Amino acid sequence: MAAFEAAPGVDEIVLVAAPSLASRAGELLAGGGYRKLTRVISDGETGARASRAAIGALGTADRRLVVHDAARPLVSAQVIEDCVASLATCPAVCAVVPAADTMVAVEDGVITQRPHRDGLRRRQTPQGFRLPVLRRAHELALADPAFQPLDDCGVVLRYLPEVPVRLIPGSERNIAITSPESLAAAEALLGNPVP
Repeated sequence: MAAFEAAPGVDEIVLVAAPSLASRAGELLAGGGYRKLTRVISDGETGARASRAAIGALGTADRRLVVHDAARPLVSAQVIEDCVASLATCPAVCAVVPAADTMVAVEDGVITQRPHRDGLRRRQTPQGFRLPVLRRAHELALADPAFQPLDDCGVVLRYLPEVPVRLIPGSERNIAITSPESLAAAEALLGNPVP
């Protein structure tokens, strides 16, 4: 939250949280001096639902929307600003980092392909969109009975394949904290334990 509050290109923050967490999140942030935080929405059971809730809250104007996962608290100001700036000329952007490992595709426990890693990137957030683009992609996804939840770039790629998604440099520090090991890595990056 502090990184987005400090970002000059961000003028409003809408937090979408799972119903079981929204009230507590609002309480924790209330005294933090987050003047850009305009609302906390209780509707984030899945990433797709959270995105649709934010889209609905932002009206119909052609705005720049930057979507970020709370699981990536070490996002840098540079990545945020690059995402916002890229939306001036591109309808969708995604922060990525090069794939350092050799990747393989598998099926039934057997390697089926070994794509060259030069053409592979690891997706991160933030992801940015012109609001009408993301709104339309989610409308099409909702109408698809076979829709499987994807990140927002995945929704755009699947339902609006004609819309280019520009890549911006992410950061190796922008890790997703999803396990005890990744929490330990974040603590090491911060140089102190995370409460």
